[in-house]
Amino acid sequence: MNSQNSIIEIADLSVNYGKNQALSNVNAVINSGDFVAITGPNGGGKSTLLKALLRLISPTTGAINYFRNGIPTDNLRFGYLPQKNNIDARFPITVEEVVASGLQGATRNWRGSYSSEVKKKISEILELTGMLDLQKRPIGSLSGGQLQRTLLGRAIIADPEVVVLDEPLSYVDRQFVKQIYHIVADLAQHSTIILVSHEMTVISELANRHWIVDHSLHQCHAAHHYLKTECE
Repeated sequence: MNSQNSIIEIADLSVNYGKNQALSNVNAVINSGDFVAITGPNGGGKSTLLKALLRLISPTTGAINYFRNGIPTDNLRFGYLPQKNNIDARFPITVEEVVASGLQGATRNWRGSYSSEVKKKISEILELTGMLDLQKRPIGSLSGGQLQRTLLGRAIIADPEVVVLDEPLSYVDRQFVKQIYHIVADLAQHSTIILVSHEMTVISELANRHWIVDHSLHQCHAAHHYLKTECE
């Protein structure tokens, strides 16, 4: 099934929670460079599919396989923006520390300082997400939109191969929606994007594929605009 271009392959995937079946016999391929927008009703299995892709849960049956340049791999680099309500804002950590935690291999000494290279990378991402002036703020003092922008910084700082965005516009003020659009458009030039949303958003215009998840998977291919799709 694997081609040189595929990066994720989902084969006969089913996930059960006790007697409840969240996903049933899902088959799909994500190619390197794809932008996949996933929509569907609440409770339809979007979050379950996402967790399975990120290996946060194990399939009941079936498998998800990962590839790099056509070769199977177990260390595909993911960047993940979760929904805000999955984050404990009471945890005593600053904006800077949250963003830095997305850097694989970034180390801190006992004084809590970063190398000059890490500092530069953190500053670039903080500026990109509009959080540079708030870098020393504890996350518990942030607004919902500020926290979302911080988590976006963490997701993209390590230049991941696959960026997973779960409701990226949640809590974000209108002024920053346009900036997120440009950030995601830039990411799409060199990363594979998986966007999850309960409804179509302006960012979905960038997608070349559209999946509707309601316990099973319906695939559509987008043509230039997210409202013009043709389902398989």
